[in-house]
Amino acid sequence: MHNVLLSPVLERAFRVAATYHQSQTRKGSDLPYIVHPCAVMSILQSAGIQDGEILSAALLHDVVEDTECELSDLNHQFPASVVRWVDQTSEDKDDELGEPRSWILRKREHLAHAEHADWQARAIILADKLHNLTSMLFDLEEGDNIWERFNAPPSSVLWYNSSMIAAAGHGDQPALQLLQSSGEELIDQLIEQSGQKPINPEES
Repeated sequence: MHNVLLSPVLERAFRVAATYHQSQTRKGSDLPYIVHPCAVMSILQSAGIQDGEILSAALLHDVVEDTECELSDLNHQFPASVVRWVDQTSEDKDDELGEPRSWILRKREHLAHAEHADWQARAIILADKLHNLTSMLFDLEEGDNIWERFNAPPSSVLWYNSSMIAAAGHGDQPALQLLQSSGEELIDQLIEQSGQKPINPEES
């Protein structure tokens, strides 16, 4: 456990995340992408998680999935636990030939992996979903067509987020329970405000 206000590991994570995400923006907006990992870290802190290595992995959770960064780039800069949690929170978006994998295949695989991930990685996944869902609700209330941002219909997007919250939320850690219940509340709000319902695309 590394309970600190700001450790060298966490400072390095801020810098690495900001560098790799510097040219990116949030989907459907002009907001710098770094807002998202910082929000995920903040959510974990609000849930009572203060461990600097968990918070560092939260800041880095998208660098392998969404930038040119590879796990090997993190190995010599961060503790093994941080690298492991980043790996466990990352999707494989491309196949072995570098071609994009289908949305449903990626999500099914990520769901399966998340269920057996370390609780620290699952907490990061839940915080990630909480920020994404909160952003969706905010933008929906602003009148934005949030569904055009995704490579899947609204029912499938809701199904995936709801399923991931269930898959990642098991365990007796208070933080996981708080994150899971908050995610379930956000799903209910999004269903109510959007008029959409979660539907498994393989059963529809």
